[in-house]
Parts: sequence; C-alpha cells; structure tokens
Amino acid sequence: MRIGEAAERAGVSARALRYYEEEGLIEPARSSGGHRMYSEAIVEQVRFIRCLQTAGLTGRTILTLLPSVDTGFTTPDMVWRLRGERDRMSAQIESMVEARERLDELIVNAVRCTVTDHPQPAAGPPNSQ
Repeated sequence: MRIGEAAERAGVSARALRYYEEEGLIEPARSSGGHRMYSEAIVEQVRFIRCLQTAGLTGRTILTLLPSVDTGFTTPDMVWRLRGERDRMSAQIESMVEARERLDELIVNAVRCTVTDHPQPAAGPPNSQ
C-alpha cells in the first residue's frame, strides 16, 4: 500500500512514517518507480512503535528493541533493558493511579461543597407567568 493509506491505517501522518524510516524504525519496500510501499506488517510495527512511544520509550530505545520483536530472540542484555523499561512504566502507572485517586477525592469534595453550599433547585417545569 502507498504511504497515505499506510499512514491512515496506522493512525499516524505520512510525515511520521517518513520520520520512522529516517530513524531506521521501519523499512518500506520500493516500487519500480521508487515509491514507498508499505505492508500490513509495517503498519502493525508502526502501531507498536506508537504504543511504546506513548509509554515513554525513546526512538533510540525502540530501535534497540525491534530486532527482538522481529526475531523473538532476546539477549540477556536486552532482557535487562526490557525489565528496566517495564519497571519504569510500572512506577509511572502507580504514580498516575495515585494522582487519579487524589483527583477523585478533590472531585468528590468539590461536589459535596457545591451541593451543600449551593443547593440546586428541584427539577420540574419552568415557572410560566
């Protein structure tokens, strides 16, 4: 498929696909006319890259992980790096859960104050005079 369709299917811009190619994260085939041609496997790889980026991994880190994803073979060093990334994400998740819980407390308290301090009128038909 051509770049526009691949970008749409992967949920990124065509510019992002070209950037991923420049960084060595993907390698599309070329048509006889020199146009980039993307396979479904590349679209899936781009989705995975975006997922890892959203989780906070850098392009450089992702680049080092991709060979393990492609081959299923992982070196002891790679396992160590993967565990480190997983631990970092777990800590970030815990921090976000704590922040969400604190926001929930603020919301509950704000709703209590609003209801207590400013009771809302009973719902019903508007007064017509």
